[in-house]
Amino acid sequence: MEKPFNTKIFLILLCAAVAGLLAVIPYALALNPAATPDKLPLPLPLIAAIQIGIQALMFAAAIAVGLFFSSRIGLGLPLLEAKLKGEPIAPNVRAILPFSAVAGIVSSVLIVALDVYVFQPALGGAIGVKLPGRANPAAWKGFLASFYGGINEEILLRLCLLSFLAWVGGFLLRGQNGKPAISAFWTANVVAAILFGLGHLPATSMILPVTPLVVLRAVVLNGLAGIAFGYLYFRFGLESAMLAHFIADIVLHVLLAL
Repeated sequence: MEKPFNTKIFLILLCAAVAGLLAVIPYALALNPAATPDKLPLPLPLIAAIQIGIQALMFAAAIAVGLFFSSRIGLGLPLLEAKLKGEPIAPNVRAILPFSAVAGIVSSVLIVALDVYVFQPALGGAIGVKLPGRANPAAWKGFLASFYGGINEEILLRLCLLSFLAWVGGFLLRGQNGKPAISAFWTANVVAAILFGLGHLPATSMILPVTPLVVLRAVVLNGLAGIAFGYLYFRFGLESAMLAHFIADIVLHVLLAL
């Protein structure tokens, strides 16, 4: 049975997405030191307000699309839905917390190991660039940016894109319950994870020239984490994927910056 569109959840997610957009600003500016206030065509607060307004509209559309399609394939935000109904959620939070924490920590450790022992040596030899492994933005900026990763990226990649792809896949691969088959979910998960990796190329391009190896690095490192987050979305709901993504970003952008 399809769930009706939940306006309260839509508004909560939109407010969270706007907060994520604000939180990532210091990190984004640190990645692009050339964007100093004296070189900008307009005052920085005005530019930020315009960009946030445009992106807020984009996220409003993504949230609406995500809630529409997720309700048709049996996915969503079970913790938030239960909370809004006045149901107790503490037991469910305790149930998903270990899985989210393990997924976030393991994926971040795997990303670091593959980058340090596989991709950094290959990239350093291929393009003659010393990778700035310790030239990360300050830890506090990474902490704020982690909210963008955990909230905004999960809204775009899991709630919106993965839900839509799984819904489309359900026309070809449908289970006995009328919902998309598990193979449709996994196909959608892998495709969304690949796009998740490619979506990190703009940030990577601020550090490295974009080459086929750099593209492969972005897809592999971020895609592996994306698959894990997608599984949590299937298994426990979007809140679990958000939490795992946030924890992974804390490891990558806070602990490694200390």
